[in-house]
Amino acid sequence: MNDMQSETPAVSADTPDWTRERPRALWDPSRRLLQCQRRYQAARSRSGFAAKWLRKWRALQHRFWSLVTQAEIPLNCDIGGGLKLPHPNGVVVHPRARIGPNCIIFQQVTLGTSSTRSGVPEIGGGVELGAGARVLGSVKIGDHAIIGANAVVVQDVPEAAIAVGIPARVIAKRW
Repeated sequence: MNDMQSETPAVSADTPDWTRERPRALWDPSRRLLQCQRRYQAARSRSGFAAKWLRKWRALQHRFWSLVTQAEIPLNCDIGGGLKLPHPNGVVVHPRARIGPNCIIFQQVTLGTSSTRSGVPEIGGGVELGAGARVLGSVKIGDHAIIGANAVVVQDVPEAAIAVGIPARVIAKRW
């Protein structure tokens, strides 16, 4: 058994690690974008004039950080806690896509629809999406899977699998 197959998950696929999203400095664009999104979603559950104003303020902040990061992540997106966006530029997420906890999404990743498959992607927990990856249509990515750079995923990827290529195919299992 090689080293890749014997390793265990470094992060949980179920329990969010909220410290991964906590801004580390005043200028921390990707974490500030996620912070605005989380605060907007929390303000949605409130009612009244102050809550309405707060939602608008959070939405404005989200627009600012979206421009800075050049990421298109809708305010109402279903994202599990602990998401990491090391280089958020060019990330595009469909409003109905689901992202599990503790995922890593690199630059230029698209989670969207496909002209041949209806539906939107569902990403499991602890998944790593490499730079330029495209996950299109009603696709399920299993927990702790790795999607290689520039892969185009148009079919399901099982748990702990490594998928690469165009179209993406599973080349190995992590453990």
